[in-house]
Amino acid sequence: MQSNNYSTAKTSARDIDAGLRTHMLSVYNRMTMGVLVTAITAWIVSSSPDLMMMLLSGPQKFIVIFGPLAIIWFGFNPMTMSSQKLKMAFMGVSVLYGISFSVIAITFAGADIARAFFVTSSMFAGLSIFGYTAKKDLTALGSFCIMAFIGLIIMSVIGMFVGFSSGVEMMISGGIVLVVSGLTAWETQKTKRMYNPANGDELNSRMAWAAALSLYINFIIMFHHILNLMSNR
Repeated sequence: MQSNNYSTAKTSARDIDAGLRTHMLSVYNRMTMGVLVTAITAWIVSSSPDLMMMLLSGPQKFIVIFGPLAIIWFGFNPMTMSSQKLKMAFMGVSVLYGISFSVIAITFAGADIARAFFVTSSMFAGLSIFGYTAKKDLTALGSFCIMAFIGLIIMSVIGMFVGFSSGVEMMISGGIVLVVSGLTAWETQKTKRMYNPANGDELNSRMAWAAALSLYINFIIMFHHILNLMSNR
């Protein structure tokens, strides 16, 4: 009897491990898809002066700038929206960020962009592995990083009006990279711990879209500020 219970427990554990691996893979596949959509959109828009003028000049530029925030706040709710609707919202955010990032494609040298992307990808992979394998609860780290991130963003906004020196701006970018690194590790661990095969495919898929969006935004922020640091702009 005990042997049968032990075998059943081992089988259940294997099923959970396999389900968790599939779930995490789906999260990273979705995040990667978002990054690719952003990169392709940025390349297409930056290659067309007419598109740049149409999308990034005049009042419509504010739609591009604030559109992602509007979608995230008002059009991305994993608790009430279906997985398919979350996918559409995620793609909308990715496209809008791509339009914004088209400015980067014409402002920075291609070599700088490639180096920053490689460094960001390497850091992100390492942080995700750390978050996935960490035994210690990273919730306290996540809470600290959220507060620090808010503070740094406020400083960045103030700098837009006051005009900080390049040294201060570089320090802010460095701080944002460090804080988002901590958030990436914490959110990876949180995604792993929230998975439960009993939730069912639909709920787990909705959770995967939410996790993919969080990690996607972390990647975008890290890339942007690493590019600033590496290109000294």
